[in-house]
Amino acid sequence: MNRKVEAAGVFPENRIRTASRKGVGGFILDGFLIVLCFLMISPFLWIVSTSLRLPKDSFSLPPAIFPTTFNFSNYIEVFQQVPFTAFIVNSLKISIVIVIGHIFISSMAAFAFSRISFPGRNTIFMVFLAGLMIPGQVTIIPQFILISKLGLVDTHWALILPALINPLGIFLIRQMMMTISSTYDEAAYMDGASRMWVFLKVVLPMVFPAVAVTSVMTFISHWNDFFRPLIFLNTFEKMTLPIGMTVLNGTFGSGNLSAILAGVTLSLIVPLIFYIFGQKYLVEGITAGGLKM
Repeated sequence: MNRKVEAAGVFPENRIRTASRKGVGGFILDGFLIVLCFLMISPFLWIVSTSLRLPKDSFSLPPAIFPTTFNFSNYIEVFQQVPFTAFIVNSLKISIVIVIGHIFISSMAAFAFSRISFPGRNTIFMVFLAGLMIPGQVTIIPQFILISKLGLVDTHWALILPALINPLGIFLIRQMMMTISSTYDEAAYMDGASRMWVFLKVVLPMVFPAVAVTSVMTFISHWNDFFRPLIFLNTFEKMTLPIGMTVLNGTFGSGNLSAILAGVTLSLIVPLIFYIFGQKYLVEGITAGGLKM
């Protein structure tokens, strides 16, 4: 009897040893993660603390991670020097329109690549994915020539139209659609459903995590985009937030660093809110996107 009990590991001293081992290991792991998290967020803490300092204290050594003063005049200066609200509206409009159009096109393309059989489907999909290996800087010249021929230079459509199709979004949504059994489609078709109805009512709701992660990635990418607005936009009032904020840097970099970082802090609010509402789908969507090829 004692051997059975000992083999089962239910003696009190065995429980204490196991608990202590797990407790020490868990304590070390928690401490390591806390230190790692602090190292990751310390640059953001420095940005916020510097945005609240006086300009003369911006380059103090050693740099202070936590705010020592609360000088909110730097935030007021941001709105006085540049049309910050207009920049936010421009970035929001461009990013939201791109997200909506990109999800609409990518989800339909993913449905075709995953649920519709046609000759050369997998080959075409692999060739299509090859677009991920081409840097955006390589295609910017033909894009500019095409946008110029269409008369869309210095308009927001010059940023929206080329961004509606992205192989990465199609790949993520398609991979998750491949994990859904075709019996759902067949049952809907037997009930007289059309292909569009199956796409909208059956398949699309099941791949919402992939749609959410694609939306978050697309929004943040185009909210922070600096390169393409610099190429296509000329009018100051039409500029997006990243390129418009360069005005705060001043001539030859002589701008107020505290005001610049105040603008950076304000620019982080919108993507942070967007990420908070979509972050629970990120891991699920990315994991599901790599399950089946």
